[in-house]
This record gives sequence, C-alpha cells and structure tokens, in this order.
Amino acid sequence: MVHVTLLGGGNLANHLANAFFKAPGIKVHQIYNRTLQKIEHFKEFTEITDELSTLKPADIYILAVNDKVISEISKQLKHLNGLLVHTSGAIALDMLKTNRIGVFYPLQTFTKDKKIDFNTIPLCIEAKNTEDEVLLTKVANTISKKVFKIDSLQRKKLHVAAVFVNNFVNHLYSIGENICAKNDIPFEILQPLILETAKKITSLSPTQAQTGPAVRNDIETIEIHKKSLTADQTEIYTLLTEAILKNTN
Repeated sequence: MVHVTLLGGGNLANHLANAFFKAPGIKVHQIYNRTLQKIEHFKEFTEITDELSTLKPADIYILAVNDKVISEISKQLKHLNGLLVHTSGAIALDMLKTNRIGVFYPLQTFTKDKKIDFNTIPLCIEAKNTEDEVLLTKVANTISKKVFKIDSLQRKKLHVAAVFVNNFVNHLYSIGENICAKNDIPFEILQPLILETAKKITSLSPTQAQTGPAVRNDIETIEIHKKSLTADQTEIYTLLTEAILKNTN
C-alpha cells in the first residue's frame, strides 16, 4: 500500500483525490489546504488539515497548489522523508527544496465540478533518482493508462504547446460564440464541427487536417470575412490566416 498525502484544495487537487480514492494499492493518508472549508467534503474519506506541521509520514506528498507557492511550501517540508512532487507544467524539478523530489504533471484542463476519466489523462513524471521514478511510475499507473517520462525542459515546451492547443483554441471558441450571439445564431450549430476537428487529429497530423479559405488561398472569402469582424477580431483573423498561408502554401 502506497500512502499519499495531497496538498491543495483547488480543481486539480479535487480530481486527484477522487482518482486516488478509487485507485488500487493507494491510501490517501491526509489532505492539506490552508483553508479547511475547501476540503471539508473529504473528511469522511480521510484526515484533513490546515496545518503543515501536522502532516504525518507518507510515501508521497503531492503539491497540487499554485505555481507561486510551490517553492515556499516545499521549504517548510524539508523535515519529511517521503517523496515530494509538484504538479506544474511550467516549474522545474529543482524548485522543490527537499531531498527527494519529483514531478507528477497531469496534462489536462480541470474544472472542479466537471467529471473526468483520469484513465485517459497523460501523466508526465520526473524524479531526481531512479528509485523514486519507479515509485512515481507505480502510483501513476494506478490512475492513468498514459504515463510518460518527461524531463523539466521537455515539460516546459509541452506546457507552451498545451497553451496553444487548449487556452488559445478555447479563446477562439469564445470569439466564435460571440459572433454567433451577436447575430442570433445558436452556438450549438458549431459544436459538431468543433468535435470533428478535434477527432480528426487523432488520425491525421494537424497540418494534414487543415481546411478553410487560407489553405485554399481564397483571398476573396478572406476579405469578406474581415469586413464583418471587429478590429480585435480582424487582427486575430489576419495573424492566423497569414500563419496558415505560410505553413501550408
């Protein structure tokens, strides 16, 4: 049995806790958060605390907290003998200030009340020594079928890539939704297109899957589109169109 202590009360911490509660060979030993109210719903499953000084011995301590406080909290955990890992895509391994350190980075977008199947989430792991890497791999495999060894440099690049394919794309969804709303068009009309676009790149590269007026070099349609957009939307439309033209023509 691997004893896991979670530190954090946000979206990721909640999803990790729920995944570990169901995982074979894993016992959630404690959950810490500086505000007990955010983790009170877990007290029927495990011990909760808002004091770092009350943390008990565990095999792994998982810091599912804001990037800004990772280093600060880790300094307060130097007395612990277990493996301390953070869950950040942008923070290097050596930002942790204890002897045994690692990274346990789930690459996914998390919303607290949106259920998600952790089995499908890629887990990127890194550890300072081989023994801890083995332990992390074992733990990761209890909740996910997709476990990858990714070092700090790779993870930073992966995190940037994730911003492009998730955060930026989601902002484009918002623009599309705004255009629909202003013209009394149900946004749901676009949803099958969004889903098919995402599905398509599981069998084709994004470059191969690219369609639209830019790929066709349809300048007439492009100019018609620009005339219907706001100044901010036109700027984004032009930048992306020029990038597609450069990449495909």
